[in-house]
Amino acid sequence: MKHDFFLIPGFFGFADLGGITYFHHVDKILARLLEPHGIEPSIHYVSTVPTGSIRTRAHKLFEQIAQESSGPDTPIHLIGHSTGGLDARLFTSPTVALLRDDDRVEEYASRVKTVTSVASPHLGTPLAFFFNSILGQNLLYMLSMATIYALRFGRFPLATLFSMVGVVAKLDDRLGWENTIVDQFYENLFADFENEHMDEVSQFLESIREDQALLGQLTPGGIDLLNAAAEDRATARYGCVITQARKPELARIRELGFEPYRQASHQIYRLLYWLTSFVPKYPEQTDEVRETLAKAYGEMPAKGASDGVVPTWSQIHGEIIHATWADHLDVCGHFSDLSNDPPHVDWLCSGTGFVNGSFEALWEDVVEFITRDEG
Repeated sequence: MKHDFFLIPGFFGFADLGGITYFHHVDKILARLLEPHGIEPSIHYVSTVPTGSIRTRAHKLFEQIAQESSGPDTPIHLIGHSTGGLDARLFTSPTVALLRDDDRVEEYASRVKTVTSVASPHLGTPLAFFFNSILGQNLLYMLSMATIYALRFGRFPLATLFSMVGVVAKLDDRLGWENTIVDQFYENLFADFENEHMDEVSQFLESIREDQALLGQLTPGGIDLLNAAAEDRATARYGCVITQARKPELARIRELGFEPYRQASHQIYRLLYWLTSFVPKYPEQTDEVRETLAKAYGEMPAKGASDGVVPTWSQIHGEIIHATWADHLDVCGHFSDLSNDPPHVDWLCSGTGFVNGSFEALWEDVVEFITRDEG
């Protein structure tokens, strides 16, 4: 039986950008794991507004579902990474009011059977406070460029990485960046990028500069309003994948070895982890949640624990499908494993130790959750 699967990217995410995929290998593993259940997956990569508001992103999701879904009797499953999980929640909410075409939303939202959020900030992330500043917006823009390049080539030029780390190291005495610094970073980074894809990449990066409404919404206070308004749909099942990355420590630096690229990338991860570790007030969790997370991690994660971008405590919504040691990008297939064809590559070197077996186990549990009521 055919089922529609919509994979929704997260913060400054994209579906396919010049041949670069956000969800790396996820389509292949889903197809393979769903086959024994008699499900023929039609997998759709959602094209979103990178840092646009959650409401705008949810409307983009609706438009794509309306355009690409297989038919009125085809079940729909939503899988959202990071902010993509919030987009899915807002779209499926019975009380949703999108920008337009509201009268048609229910037709498609009522067909959603499961909503799986992967490392999503259901209670916000303190990192959004920093990215919402002028300094943070420039760093976000540089990180966006670096991510695009790294996903295309596996890693970006070491000299460029060190220039970025040099800027990061001086954050405390900078009030902002001159445009020439960011522009020079852009020119150096994409000097050897394929010309035929540069218009697409440039448009994507420009959209990040033009619309950053998402940044304020992802603060804990901003997400509190979303949680007050967005009800879960009674006919859909909601599950979450929880991630926690290793805390940056001296031991992590030693484990990464002496390769300059990995060490420089780790310094960027250290900054992101530190900015994410400021703890807002989190609600107390049930004994069942505590037992599940303690079993996965050996103990209940500290309230300052995160995957480097989203606090671990913020990721809980609905049933916990899987909990794993992983950084924010690992779970989308962006970890280090060169034995695969094509290989998995990792530019955010957290030293957490997520490997191909971890990736398989995660998506096996997601498929088990999705197919549980399929007989």
